[in-house]
Amino acid sequence: MAIQVLRPSNLPELKKVLRTGAGKNFRFIAGGTDVLPQIAKDDIRDLTLIDITGINSAGFFAVKRYSGGYKAGAGVKVDDLITNKEIGLHYPVLKEAALSLASNQIRQVATIGGNLCTASPSGDVACALMALEAGCGISLPAGKKQVSILKFFTGVRKTVLGKTGLLLSVDIPQNHNKSRQLVSGFIKVGSRRSMECSVVSLAFHLQCDAKGTILRAGIAIGAVAPTIRFARSAAMYLEGKNIHEIREMEKLEFAEKVLGYASPISDLRASDWYRKEVLRNICFELFDRAGK
Repeated sequence: MAIQVLRPSNLPELKKVLRTGAGKNFRFIAGGTDVLPQIAKDDIRDLTLIDITGINSAGFFAVKRYSGGYKAGAGVKVDDLITNKEIGLHYPVLKEAALSLASNQIRQVATIGGNLCTASPSGDVACALMALEAGCGISLPAGKKQVSILKFFTGVRKTVLGKTGLLLSVDIPQNHNKSRQLVSGFIKVGSRRSMECSVVSLAFHLQCDAKGTILRAGIAIGAVAPTIRFARSAAMYLEGKNIHEIREMEKLEFAEKVLGYASPISDLRASDWYRKEVLRNICFELFDRAGK
């Protein structure tokens, strides 16, 4: 196994590395929590790792507020999402998802960019960002562009970035200006509580006015389809309803709409039947959160 490591210090240098020095078999690396286990597992030869932690770009490693919400650089650590008080206040779903990811040690090095770009169907932070309908700032050979996270994942471990694209930042839209209550959280079911991928996950972010009317809803599901999915019809079904007055039949109808986006497989961790039943049940937990 021969591994070369290149560490560009800015985006122009990165582009030069991609043109001249990386060769055909290369991977980007930041926290390394996904890439390094893959290298250890597989017999990978003649690999070039492009270490992007040296990129000196304003905002690449920071969370900043702007007029449209918050911009998080792709190099922001998962642990930073937990300790950032404004993220916790305005986007509890994102904080809870970050807290559920692996161990404290891994969260210290894992990055937002890594969690998205690995494109795992069970990505915790990615699922929360899907519920928030975040935007992705990306750099492609043709130039920079903004892509909705709803179009970011193109298949199992595939994204719009392709081989040479790079995720630069994630834009988290600000909450509705009339939002006074949040029902926002992340429910993860795994075979054990820590150090485990989701068997099923549900991310939700409901923005309600002072009386409880749902102004805007974001619902995303993980580990039950080839990619993380945004359950649009389920979200639209809730909008306009009062979160405190939703009837049992309406909760059931909501759950069925969420299930409409699920197409799970059976594997070592769970059967497709089990995943669907768990997803149905945790949909009801969302409404329990509203009463707390």
